Order: sequence, then C-alpha cells, then structure tokens
Amino acid sequence: MIRVLDVVLSVLGLVVAAPVLLVLWVLGWMESRSPVFRQERVGRHRRPFVLVKFRTMRPDTASVATHLAEASSVTPLGRFLRKTKLDELPQLWNVLKGEMSLVGPRPGLFNQEELLQERAARGVLDARPGITGLAQIRGIDMSTPRELAEVDRQMLDALTVRAYFRYLVLTVLGRGSGDRVRP
Repeated sequence: MIRVLDVVLSVLGLVVAAPVLLVLWVLGWMESRSPVFRQERVGRHRRPFVLVKFRTMRPDTASVATHLAEASSVTPLGRFLRKTKLDELPQLWNVLKGEMSLVGPRPGLFNQEELLQERAARGVLDARPGITGLAQIRGIDMSTPRELAEVDRQMLDALTVRAYFRYLVLTVLGRGSGDRVRP
C-alpha cells in the first residue's frame, strides 16, 4: 500500500510543483550555474542510487555528510531551500523510480560506516530510504548514528498508512530541523 501511495503522491507532487521546480531551477542556475545536486547514496539492501536535490551548497563543497560541512558552504538560496525543505522536491523523482519512499530512513553516504553498521544491525537497510521520517520530525540527524538507527527502526516497526501521512504533514508544516551544518 505504501508503494502505491508513493507513486500516486510523487506523480501528483511533480505535476503540482512543476512551476516551483522550474523557478527554483532558474534561481539555482543564476546562483551557481549548477542548480541540481546529485550524490550516490545507500539505498535499500545497500544498493547504490543517485539522490537528486536542489543544490544548497557551493559546487566546490566536499562530498561529506551535512553535519560535517562548513556553514559558509551554504549559499543564500540554499539557506532558504533548507529552511523551507524545498531542496527535497527533486527527490520525488527518486520516489517515482522506486529508489526511495516519501517516508523512510534518510539515505546515508557509503562513507558513513558507523551509521551503516548501526542500521545493518537493526535491519534498517532492508527498507526503502525516505525523504522524511520520524528522525527528521524529531530533529535527529546523522551526527548521532546509534540514536538515528534506533529511531529509524522504531519508525519502521510502527509505520502505518496513518503514520505515513502524519510524517508527511508534520514535514510540510516545518516540524524538525533537518540536518545541521557546522557553525
């Protein structure tokens, strides 16, 4: 049922948000000449996939977890995109392709070994990664791998259609802080 909701809502989201996507793409192009950010992430069963987001950091920023990046790397448009979570909109394409779900554990990087170990120990890597979830709502980011993996498992164990919509609504309403950047 969740996969059906993912497909229907991602198609609907891409259609409805098309004008916003276009405006953000143009603004991103004007700011950095590289409005879309692509990065290989850990998918379901540890399979790699390319995550797509609007760029929020300068193109020359090292490919590290957000909490390890310097705050000065975030562009002015990027600050707005992060605050509003609009940088996540292109991930609807990843959801449509089946690489992600709207709700699930945030996909990590392959170099986040401690997080991968914690998630593997709890079976979290057997789930499709998501755009949002319980950890994001609670403001837990990837800087605390054990806590994140535990909350991811808790979410997956209790994920119902009602909880799925609850996480989506809370995310749209701005609940949670998202991944922190070093000051």
